[in-house]
Amino acid sequence: MQLTGAQIVIECLKEQGVDTVFGYPGGAILNVYDELYKHRHEIKHVLTSHEQGASHAADGYARSTGKVGVCLATSGPGATNLVTGIATAYMDSVPMVAITCNVGVSLLGKDSFQEIDIAGITTPITKHNFIVKDVEKLAETIRRAFRIAKKGRPGPVLVDIPKDVTSNQTDFCKRTIQQEERCQSTITEEALGQAVEMIRMSRKPYLFVGGGAVISEASQELMEFVEKVQAPVADSLMGKGAFDGNHSLYTGMLGMHGTKTSNYGVSECDLLIGVGVRFSDRVTGNAKKFASNAKILQFDIDPAEINKNIVTDAHIIGDIKEILAQLNQRIEPQDHREWIQKIMEYKEKYPLKYQDTGLSGPYLIEEIYRQTKGDAVMVTEVGQHQMWAAQFYKYKKPRTLITSGGLGTMGYGLGAAIGVQMANPGKQVINIAGDGCFRMNMNEIATAVRQKLPLIQVVVNNHVLGMVRQWQTLFYEEHYSATVLNDSVDFVKLAEAMGAAGYRAATREEFKEAFAKAMESRMPVVIDCMIDSDDKVWPMVAPGAAIDEAFDEDDKKE
Repeated sequence: MQLTGAQIVIECLKEQGVDTVFGYPGGAILNVYDELYKHRHEIKHVLTSHEQGASHAADGYARSTGKVGVCLATSGPGATNLVTGIATAYMDSVPMVAITCNVGVSLLGKDSFQEIDIAGITTPITKHNFIVKDVEKLAETIRRAFRIAKKGRPGPVLVDIPKDVTSNQTDFCKRTIQQEERCQSTITEEALGQAVEMIRMSRKPYLFVGGGAVISEASQELMEFVEKVQAPVADSLMGKGAFDGNHSLYTGMLGMHGTKTSNYGVSECDLLIGVGVRFSDRVTGNAKKFASNAKILQFDIDPAEINKNIVTDAHIIGDIKEILAQLNQRIEPQDHREWIQKIMEYKEKYPLKYQDTGLSGPYLIEEIYRQTKGDAVMVTEVGQHQMWAAQFYKYKKPRTLITSGGLGTMGYGLGAAIGVQMANPGKQVINIAGDGCFRMNMNEIATAVRQKLPLIQVVVNNHVLGMVRQWQTLFYEEHYSATVLNDSVDFVKLAEAMGAAGYRAATREEFKEAFAKAMESRMPVVIDCMIDSDDKVWPMVAPGAAIDEAFDEDDKKE
């Protein structure tokens, strides 16, 4: 049948099972939006307040479901406003398809009104991107975009379509989309055998779990693997929930703001097993001193991650779920009770702690955990509040912490929370933001109100850029250059002006009451929480130091 390019776009989205898209219309993409209007009962469009909010919402939708998130934008500034969201998805391996429309083919390259080379701009931050100048190639290009976004190590793909291509016609045939098979071909018997032998010979093994275990949905296989190997488990920010945070063998996050237990344990182990991790600099600290007593065994789907940051002694390339399933068939149960006992002594000696009076970031997170019983989906912005959310909320399941890890995008959380809530209408979604981050995309409160989303926005308000101030305090002689937010912005009035409920909390009791009301309200709520400007995230590893040099407030006093 003959369809226009705009109709083909919508039909291809339907083929892929897309039920929700996030975007902002403009002149170049109007043909697509006209067709979207005709199919509004099949594909829901969420109009965000800004294109960046749309890209973050598509990202949050994808992270919380494992499906491909979709965002739309028009040419020029509409397209460039997606760039930060695309880069965020790229750094954290999030499957996303961004569809932009451009000026007509005859106008390309002539500095036409709202023309931009968005394909050129996004080449370094996408798995692949396309500009489709022929309507006959449009359907297959969109299908390829979805395949690339979700195959292997996921990531964002951009498809740019000139406006005349959306109005031109061609024949279109519907296709049934086949589910991609997991990557097994690279998992060799030799690599499996070497891994089994290293595990068998180890006396002090440690597991380090990252986002790859979440993406591959390997929690069940990971639990079986841990119980067979009998090793303590640390995780990265992106790996939260892959292994149950309440399990006795779990020791907390690793790295710059990891627990002393994890940092000391990894520094003393004789075998470190990296499961879907990329050994980020925020994890390793001084790479030359990282896990210096250990052999390194790495499992990852992306061969580019092997020996990139940390040199391995052995590795297996493939889907994490498949790797663990095959290893579980080959590994005999191990006994490391003495090693585990030593790590448990560290856990008892070095617990995460904070002041026992007054309102603070850690208290807020623990109170949220108590009231939600650990069943919320936590979304964060970037900074101190993000680290507290990682440290003090116990993630029992994967896809329950949604946060920007690799790029560290301030302004990410609220848009992402909207995407998460759209994908999970029955779950309680909470976005944790510092006041600096909240200012960046707080206009998306209007989107949450328009969509009648019951998400809760908690603003951890210390009237400064908290993490930057922490570094200025510790390493820059308290030169608080451009980090003090000493103005009169009223987030409660702002929330109410946008149609949400707003509460302010300056004490523990006020926060308990406000959060309980927010849980019952079934509408967007902003809670403005006043904490001290000099509260810090502990422990911390200084830049350039080894992770076993982690220090906290008591160490600093000494």
